[in-house]
Order: sequence, then structure tokens, then C-alpha cells
Amino acid sequence: MVEAGIGAIIPFVPAVVTAQGGSLAVAGVLAAMLPIGHIVADIPAGALAGRIGDRRAMQLACLLVAVATAGAALAPSIAVLAVCLFLVGCADAVFGLARHSYLTAVVPPLRRARALSTLGGVHRIGLFIGPFAGALVVAGGSPARAFALAVGTSLLAWLIVTLSRELPGADDVRATEGHGGVVAVLREHRAVLARLGIATGAIGLIRGARQVVLPLWGAHLGLDPTTTALVFGVSGAVDMLLFYPAGKVMDARGRLWIAIPSMLTMGLALALVPFTTTATTLGLVALLLGLGNGMGSGVVMTLGADVAPPASRAPFLGAWRLLQDLGSAGGPLVLSAGAALGSLAGGVGAVAVLSLGAAGALWRFVPRYSVHANRTTRARAGIGVRPDGDR
Repeated sequence: MVEAGIGAIIPFVPAVVTAQGGSLAVAGVLAAMLPIGHIVADIPAGALAGRIGDRRAMQLACLLVAVATAGAALAPSIAVLAVCLFLVGCADAVFGLARHSYLTAVVPPLRRARALSTLGGVHRIGLFIGPFAGALVVAGGSPARAFALAVGTSLLAWLIVTLSRELPGADDVRATEGHGGVVAVLREHRAVLARLGIATGAIGLIRGARQVVLPLWGAHLGLDPTTTALVFGVSGAVDMLLFYPAGKVMDARGRLWIAIPSMLTMGLALALVPFTTTATTLGLVALLLGLGNGMGSGVVMTLGADVAPPASRAPFLGAWRLLQDLGSAGGPLVLSAGAALGSLAGGVGAVAVLSLGAAGALWRFVPRYSVHANRTTRARAGIGVRPDGDR
């Protein structure tokens, strides 16, 4: 619900900014307030969830999104709107971290990938339907209606979290060390964060590039924006179809069976983008790109859950998600740098090569840190798996 509300407001940010006299460049800056809020809040979100508990952190985040989107709807100036959007990004980071931490605690390890892949799939579905719901609510009226919709979905999410029954295993671990405890967690687990964490940050970069490569290359080819949007939508639809099968494979056979093919498929698709010359060929590559991204649904969250220390789960996952969000922010920058240097194709090619590097890093480091890398690592750890993925 929270993601649907956020997805509803994103398309209307430029309209609100220009209505208040801002330029499209300013509108782009304000749209960036959401991911900036994510990056700024990732580490504090882990500390907060560790202190007050995952469930309470989710409740607080839902209320903050409701207040911030209400403030955005009534914002008297662009500056106030920017602050409200930044707070929405911060609250969404808290909500995402707390859900991740909560499911890590309550779901058995051999069902973990299915749960987290489903979580990732629901997140994508929410962001996918949000713009359509926003368009339906606005329907030629004030864009502020989309923000009102986000208020309603956030309050509904709060109600669902509040009324949901607590699941067994939700130990509600709290960190008593405050900020110093977060620093200690980062220092103690710096090896896994610097190796496997950086590898998953590369996944974030590749996924971030995927979000903009199709619109950029469509503009490069001179395609009509509507056609480009259709290509992007088809890619997203394929993406959303694969989250549960991906999780089932990861539970049954191990994380590498999904992580490696996902990166190789996305790398191949990105490498093919510069060779497309028509809407049809770009659409076919978009399908392959959606396939690769969809089969990797939930893999970053699952790996984070595998290696998170139980006693300091939330602070660790805050750092883990920060690496992913930094990568996601870096993907568009790599493509923009290529375009600025006169070769958008070069930027796309660089991301394609990075996909191969990410696959290699995952191949090397996942078995070192996760017993669920594949069946061999599980057998060494004395973990037996039946065909359905249960012990």
C-alpha cells in the first residue's frame, strides 16, 4: 500500500512544481528527493528499528508518509514540497528496512527466499499500479488528489500493520547501544559488507541503470514518448511475473542458481541495447531485460537476510540496504556520464560489463558467507532440503 501511494505521486511532481513556477530542472531535483531520502535514512532506519522494534518502526513510517504527503499536497512553496518529498523517502526507507528485518526474523531460512521475493514482487506491483491509480484519481483535476491518495494508502497500511497478528519468531530485538552500537556493527561486519555487500551494491547499480536505459535509448532513437513508455511497461510486466518462481528456486537449489543467471541475462540485454534501431528490436531487448531483473527478484534482500547477525539484525540490514541504494543511484549516473562524454552506448556497455563483474563477485563471495549459496554449501553445513525447498 505504501509503495502504491508513492508510485501515485511520482508522475505528478513535475506538474506541481511547474504550477508553482518552477522549471523542469527543478522538478527533476525534487523527484530526486525520494531516493536521496532513502540513502540518508538507511543507516538511521536500522538503528531505529533495532531500538523500537520492526513492527513499531513500520507503524511510525506509515504515519510519517501520511503526514509528509499531506504536507506536500498543501505545500505553499517549492522548498516545503522538497522537504516533504525528502521525508517521504526517509519514511519509505524505514518501512522497507523494518519489513526486511521482520521477515528475516519470522520466516524459516529454507522458506526465506520465497517470502522476500514475494515482498520484492509486491513492492514492484505497488509502484507499477500506483501511477495508474493516481491518474484515475486526478482525472483532469488537481494533482494534489494524488497526494491525498498517498495519505489514504499510508493510513490503510498503518491499520493493516497494527491489526495484523504477531508471528512466531518476531523477537523484536532492540539495540541498546544507540548510534555507537551501529558503528560497532559496521566495524565487526566490515568484511562481508566490503565484499558481498559491494557485490550486491553492483546489482543495485545495474538495476538503477535499467530504470533509465530504455527511456534514454528510446529518445536516442527518436521514438515517440508513448512508444517508449509502452516498451518500458512491457518490460516491467515481465519483471513482475517471476518473483515467486525465483524465490522457490533459491529456496530449493540455493541463491546462486538465481543470482548468477539474473546478472548474466541483464548483462546480455544491456549489451544488446546499442544494437537496437527500432521500437520492435528495443522492445525485444526490453523483454530480456525484464526477464533478467524479474528472475533476480528478492535476491539482494535474501542474501542480506542470510548473512545478517541475529543480535544486530536491523542495523546490519540498514548498512546492507544503503549499499544497494547507493548502487541504484549510481546506475543512472554511469549512463549520464557516457552521454555527457558523447557516447550513451559506451555508458550502456560499461554497465553491461559490470554485470559480468557482479556475477563473478557473487560466484566467489556468496558461498563464503551464506550456507544457502547452493546445495553443496548446505550439505557441508548439514542442512538437508526436500524438493519443495523445506528441510
